[in-house]
Amino acid sequence: MQIDVGYRPAPAMARVQLAAGESIMAETGAMVGMSTNVHIQTGMGKRGIMGGLKRVFGGESFFQNTFTAQNGPGELLLAHSLCGDIVPLEMTQAGFLIQSSSYIASAPWVDIDTKVGGFKTFFGGEGLFVLKATTTHPGQILVGAFGGIQELQCDGDLVIDTGHLVCWDATLDYSVGKSAEGWIATFLSGEGLVCHFRGQGRIWIQTRNPSEYGGLVGRMLPPRKR
Repeated sequence: MQIDVGYRPAPAMARVQLAAGESIMAETGAMVGMSTNVHIQTGMGKRGIMGGLKRVFGGESFFQNTFTAQNGPGELLLAHSLCGDIVPLEMTQAGFLIQSSSYIASAPWVDIDTKVGGFKTFFGGEGLFVLKATTTHPGQILVGAFGGIQELQCDGDLVIDTGHLVCWDATLDYSVGKSAEGWIATFLSGEGLVCHFRGQGRIWIQTRNPSEYGGLVGRMLPPRKR
């Protein structure tokens, strides 16, 4: 499998070249186009109904699509739902934790599970769940963002606004807390909550915050007529 990303940083599109018999698993709605010999199969993934329900709670689709090149090499075009960059990441032994709306696609043997993050992710505005990607074999995963994607190196401690997170190495410990001294100061600062990372690992962030952008655009729209 070869993945090339064009039109970066926004709006990016991934070109996936599949060898004969090779497959890639993707979120529903991610497909832009494909060659005629690429077969699409829709299912609930390796974890069945419970896995599908957990993905829904994690902000993903109940179903997932598997694209397979038949009778020769095939090509598939994939895009993110938001206008922004796409990055292919090589899977590691520890895997990745992914902000719920950033996952696009992965090799079919990569396990995408919904991880219960507790109140730290619930109050962080990213939903009660995050996705965890793990695998025992080499493979790639595609993640997308709103705006550009920047890779940061955490070497001890790092603080990131929760709305700018894309994914991070599962080797990192993290917790969500206030951006200022108290809740009133946090509210008045307009910064909301932040994620405190500890340890050694990489963090990928997006240059724009979808919630903040949506709120700004929403205030500019005329009121709905009833």
